[in-house]
Amino acid sequence: MLNDVTFGQYYPSQSFVHRMDPRTKILALIAFIVLLFVASNFYSLFACILVVIAALAASRVPFGRVLKSVKGIIFIVVFTAVLNLFFHGGETVYAQWWIFKITREGIVNTVFLVSRLFFLVMASSVLTLTTTPVALTDGIESLLKPLKYIKFPVHELALIMSIALRFIPTLIDETNRIISAQKARGADFESGNIFKRIKAIIPILIPLLISAFRRADELGDAMDARCYSGSKNRTKYKKLKFGWRDLVAVIVFALLIAGVVLLNIYWAQIFPLINDYIKLG
Repeated sequence: MLNDVTFGQYYPSQSFVHRMDPRTKILALIAFIVLLFVASNFYSLFACILVVIAALAASRVPFGRVLKSVKGIIFIVVFTAVLNLFFHGGETVYAQWWIFKITREGIVNTVFLVSRLFFLVMASSVLTLTTTPVALTDGIESLLKPLKYIKFPVHELALIMSIALRFIPTLIDETNRIISAQKARGADFESGNIFKRIKAIIPILIPLLISAFRRADELGDAMDARCYSGSKNRTKYKKLKFGWRDLVAVIVFALLIAGVVLLNIYWAQIFPLINDYIKLG
């Protein structure tokens, strides 16, 4: 199961998205998240989905690899979908039993919720799969540079995020090794009730925490041995610069923002029949 987690794992390639400036990709992701939740009808939501599909195609990352990242939130998606489907109020009721009620507004809201969560994770995965942790750190640090004037630890925050992303695959591999070792000793993690399963996880967590602290200590010693002193007087091997690919991305997202805003405001006049049939609660 842990092998399906792809968040934080870089996929090497020379695609259009890989060669974009990390700052552009970070800003594009933030803009996409905002637009995804601002979209109030199916047309504006479909426009956001098309952009994700286009970005995925341009990144040349296998769809199955991106789809693996969605597996980690399947339980959350199903749980929230069930709550919205059976407990969301509405005027048009299709079925009702006891406290459970299925309405047209509940179905529409559930579709919106599931789509937003699904494509939010996919867009985030495209960013982490096409950007190295070092480039991601440099991008975050560059975008937050104005906060240095108010004494905000920009470099330290970017470094923490980079190290966290870098060690996600390492900790997953370490967890798989610990689970394999415990199973070889006769441990059972799949049978029994919920309390027995939670108790069986303890032999995994303790060695994992010890290993994480050891790795953190070794990383700190390695940084001290290389005279690391933060961002002060620090040079960079690869300097960030905007290119024509970033200009294309800016144009695409400018059109997307304009399209979502226009569809949110004028979609009732453009598609009156569908607007009468589908009304968000």
